[in-house]
Amino acid sequence: MADGHPVQPVFRLFKLIDRMSDRADLERRIQHTFTDKALLHLALTHRSATADSAVTAPELTNERLEFLGDRVLGLSIADMSYVHFSTEPEGSLARRLAALVSRETLNEVADHMSLQDYIQVGGSEGEGENRTASITANACEALIGAVYLDAGFAAAKNLIVRYWQPLMEAVINPPKDAKTTLQEWAQGQGLPLPVYTLVESTGPAHSPEFKMTVTVEGHDPAIGVGASKRTATQVAATELLGRINK
Repeated sequence: MADGHPVQPVFRLFKLIDRMSDRADLERRIQHTFTDKALLHLALTHRSATADSAVTAPELTNERLEFLGDRVLGLSIADMSYVHFSTEPEGSLARRLAALVSRETLNEVADHMSLQDYIQVGGSEGEGENRTASITANACEALIGAVYLDAGFAAAKNLIVRYWQPLMEAVINPPKDAKTTLQEWAQGQGLPLPVYTLVESTGPAHSPEFKMTVTVEGHDPAIGVGASKRTATQVAATELLGRINK
């Protein structure tokens, strides 16, 4: 348990599902055995698994842990980048941070953990590539938050170092912002600047989800989904760049 963050009693009221033995495999994979098993269960419980949970019982879903884990991840990556890339300016470090906490990276880490095999969703919430990726990325952040509450910042950072350090070291030069790269490409082709449009905004106020499209003359629009307009914009730009570079 992290100092100053007592685990709410409601966490211990969960009836752990029959697959807890499978989740023990997940604990071995991430090299952290939970003292409070209910925290692990909570981290893997999408709001669709509890009827009306987004309105009546947010503490019974992984959204609050996702919020916490996002901050723990950001601080850890910022610290790791500051130390590892000791001569880089702030702008380069910021681009590295954005890439390493992106949904794409979260899903890459989650795939290494096989995390998608353990997430509890209800109904058809897990259907659709974008929706599934969003749920998995959020659960990855929630898992970090759960480790933080269970054993403190050092344990959470150890988990992050284990999975993110290789990804950090694999990128020698700081990544370019996808939106900037797409704009430079369009200008190089003599095309008008990309046009970004907000399609929809869904989800509760504390955990929104935005869908953006980007259009470049002569190319089909690309869609991006994220927890902020900026993130969704970057995802859309990345998607379109991927098509262009094929």
